[in-house]
Amino acid sequence: VQLQASGGGLVQPGGSLRLSCAASGHTFSSYAVAWFRQAPGKEREFVAVFTVGNRRTYYADNAKGRFTISRDNAKNTVSLQMNSLTPEDTAVYYCAAGKPILSNIHNMRGYGYWGQGTLVTVSS
Repeated sequence: VQLQASGGGLVQPGGSLRLSCAASGHTFSSYAVAWFRQAPGKEREFVAVFTVGNRRTYYADNAKGRFTISRDNAKNTVSLQMNSLTPEDTAVYYCAAGKPILSNIHNMRGYGYWGQGTLVTVSS
């Protein structure tokens, strides 16, 4: 699976942004898809995931209620709608695909495929 993230940019605090990730490969629907982010000087952290088996979504605490992950298997895409953005959301956002066990969905090691990242800057 190859992943291509897009949609990043500069947005004011309180604004919204929608990230997209296009996947190639006919097995996309069999993978969990997730978004991670990495702020300057910080480790990459989990944001959200859309699982496969139970088709559920899980979010990091700082994303709950503000971010929504969705996927369209027919189009091989996964999106991240981000609302009420704050400067703390500034980071490079990465989409990822893999088959992590449920207890490991927050861990980067559960994902074997990564997009190149798209920069989100929240600033006035």
